[in-house]
Amino acid sequence: MKVLLRNARRLLEDGELESCDVLVDGGKVLKISSSIEEENLDRTIDCKGNLLTPGFIDVHIHLREPGGEHKETIETGTKAAARGGYTTVCSMPNTNPVPDCEETINSLLDKIEQDASIRVLPYASITKGLKGEELTNIDRISKLEIFAFTDDGVGIQTADTMLQAMRKAAENNKAIVAHCEDNSIIYGGVVHDGDVSNRLNLPGIPSLSESVQIARDVLLAESAGCHYHVCHVSTKESVRVIRDAKRAGIKVTAEVTPHHLLLNEESILHDDANYKMNPPLRSKEDQQALMEGLLDGTIDFIATDHAPHSEEEKAQGILKAPFGIVGLETTFPLLYTNLVRTGEVTLKQLVDWLTIKPATIFQLPYGRLAEGEIADLTLVNLEVETTIDKFTFYSKGKNTPFHNWNVTGIPVLTMYEGEIVYEEDAND
Repeated sequence: MKVLLRNARRLLEDGELESCDVLVDGGKVLKISSSIEEENLDRTIDCKGNLLTPGFIDVHIHLREPGGEHKETIETGTKAAARGGYTTVCSMPNTNPVPDCEETINSLLDKIEQDASIRVLPYASITKGLKGEELTNIDRISKLEIFAFTDDGVGIQTADTMLQAMRKAAENNKAIVAHCEDNSIIYGGVVHDGDVSNRLNLPGIPSLSESVQIARDVLLAESAGCHYHVCHVSTKESVRVIRDAKRAGIKVTAEVTPHHLLLNEESILHDDANYKMNPPLRSKEDQQALMEGLLDGTIDFIATDHAPHSEEEKAQGILKAPFGIVGLETTFPLLYTNLVRTGEVTLKQLVDWLTIKPATIFQLPYGRLAEGEIADLTLVNLEVETTIDKFTFYSKGKNTPFHNWNVTGIPVLTMYEGEIVYEEDAND
């Protein structure tokens, strides 16, 4: 499909915006210029001065399929991602069955090929059945089209299991991606152990349950020579440990979610399970430390941890409802409105955290807007204001604390490998 994108604006390396036309053909960006005249086009799109960026990348989402199709499917989840401007997502393995062997992984890859509207790079589990006991066959699984290894949703409880996994992953040039949580000091918690747990009389999750496992794992990663990536960092102690590990030359990277940047425990005013996620919303001091860590490079990029659940599940209240909120359709406008427009970060920083940063860290050939690169592109209207309405989500999950928030910075078109997979006027 030969498409000419006219009257777009793109970000330069210095953060300035430049007007441009972009010619796309054969799934690649053929030309970027101030003005392009081209014949035999399949389509010309007037971008109306909107921002054109590389397609967003999210290395941490839950598509729920197989086994949890009442929450989300590969089809609905990738349509939601495309609407949010994402062209590459990495799906977590807490499904039924777990992608822990060649058979289940190949079945998942076939389903992705059949139903996904964008690129899905699936994780394989570190341990069989996500039970934290017996390692999967990392040597054999690494030969398949998997992104990395993780037991996301549960922390690996024994140091030896994690060390052996890291050694095997390093041998196969794969990353170990970790949900860090020491089960022995969770104490049945459902919110942060602090003001909110006292105020709502709910069991709290101590910050130490996260940071102590990160501290263990960075030393194991140093010994194994493994790329170790920390999921959804939430505490100031975790930021400190990761910062010290990076200074020591250990190959550790980390992500933070939009909700941990924008909310804290004070945001939970009453028993509303749309504010229940794991790790939980922490203190204001933790929130500030996360922002500082992102700005100084201790935390490398932003990932949504998109975790859809049914309305019935979330209606049970904080004590009984499952952990998790959705994020694919709200991330860019929320962060643009509350971080860029307030002057806390630049537009260039935000776009980089959603594109080139994760691509570079995981050696992905995406996340760039340049001639000769894959035509994964997102067009964003930075001016129009709208209100987040969970009832319009393409995702099956409506579980968000951001319903009715006013935002700007709306993705209006998403192109994956040169094909339009979302267009606001055509879909909404």
